[in-house]
Amino acid sequence: MAKRVRRLFRGGRVVDLGAGHGLLAQVMLLLDDSSPSALVVDRSLPPSTGKLHDVLVDAWPRLAGRVQFVVRGMDDRGVAISRTDVVVSSHACGGLTDLVLERALAARARVAVLPCCHDLAVCDRGELDGWLDGPMAVDVMRAVRLREQGYQVWTRSIPAEITPKNRLLLGAPRPHGS
Repeated sequence: MAKRVRRLFRGGRVVDLGAGHGLLAQVMLLLDDSSPSALVVDRSLPPSTGKLHDVLVDAWPRLAGRVQFVVRGMDDRGVAISRTDVVVSSHACGGLTDLVLERALAARARVAVLPCCHDLAVCDRGELDGWLDGPMAVDVMRAVRLREQGYQVWTRSIPAEITPKNRLLLGAPRPHGS
């Protein structure tokens, strides 16, 4: 995911919501040194988060001091997002993907999500599930929502051998007048 996101989005602070260990954010920093830092946010961090980060810093010292870990809910407005950030979330389960998109849209930030575990009872299928399976309908509506909010949208996929939940949705605000 990091490689595909970095092909489109360079620079900016990386904000990884629902980050777990924060591996995505740290790899994104390794792929693009023009990003000054990463903010790794999750409501609870795995116990091995610090140890994993230390191992990564030992291998790649340029990560030292560039990653901040924050224990908070993703909807916590105490986690400020700016328009220059790149907001990411890998395997954002159910409605978490929509929350990540909402936070990025509110800040007019670039965003990349790899949706997972679609909750068809609450996620918007846009009445498309007569033609598309439920999870695909949900992700199509997410892409439509980004476009309606003035974003350029890219749809990509991760090889199925890596993950069966492999639809990658990326968006960036269009410049005014385009």
